[in-house]
Amino acid sequence: MVTFKITVAYDGSGFVGWQRQAHGTSIQGLIEDAVGAFAGRAVVVHGAGRTDAGVHALGQVASFTIDRDIDAGTVVRATNARLPDSVRVLDAEPVDPRFHARHSARGKTYAYRILNRRVPDVFQRAYVWHVAAALDADAMASAARPLAGRHDFAAFQASGASTHTTERTVRAISISPPRRTQNGDGSMPVGPFAGLERDVMTIEIAGDGFLRHMVRTIVGSLVEIGSGRREPEWLGRVLASRDRALAGPTAPASGLFLVRVAYDADPLADEC
Repeated sequence: MVTFKITVAYDGSGFVGWQRQAHGTSIQGLIEDAVGAFAGRAVVVHGAGRTDAGVHALGQVASFTIDRDIDAGTVVRATNARLPDSVRVLDAEPVDPRFHARHSARGKTYAYRILNRRVPDVFQRAYVWHVAAALDADAMASAARPLAGRHDFAAFQASGASTHTTERTVRAISISPPRRTQNGDGSMPVGPFAGLERDVMTIEIAGDGFLRHMVRTIVGSLVEIGSGRREPEWLGRVLASRDRALAGPTAPASGLFLVRVAYDADPLADEC
């Protein structure tokens, strides 16, 4: 028996999310079917995080155990051969049998992308939240500071969700303002693809774990502040209230990416 850790990237558009469900196509289900095909039996694949429908991943981690003598390179090739183009296994490695993608995780980093301009981009619509109103990145950054540290994030959890505890530790939160220009002299970039990353704001959040919709609700609340509908101090009051009804809207799934998962062997585990 050998246990493998795999790193997976996927475009979450059109899927019901990571977790296998009774109806609809899931990322977990696709990978389990692909691994089971070369393993010769049904295989359970455990993911580090249960991303929702429409959420993407640059570095999701999963683990599974099979009883076939196979090398890591073959795992990557054999799995990808049976996956759609929107799901790719980037890497595989044999690990200690006690390793579990979710239970062994020390932290996760998510990034949320907002296209902040009047007209949407036809090519990025599945990978951003288009916000037409001008956003004040400095006000949003100021509002986000009280979220760092260990707090009860019940106000940012999806309504009706249940968990053992709603306390989580946010180790870092950063907001990159929309890049309006790319050239050092302040001129607009040129070329047919120069504008694809322009006007995109990125909100990155690293923590030991996240409640369901926590990142998206934090983002939705920050946009309330950035657009001037709320003052920066409001977010701290929402956090203290533990009341989901007081927080902002849940941002769309399209802009959210699971960037990476950290484990004990990762030298950056304490940072994410």
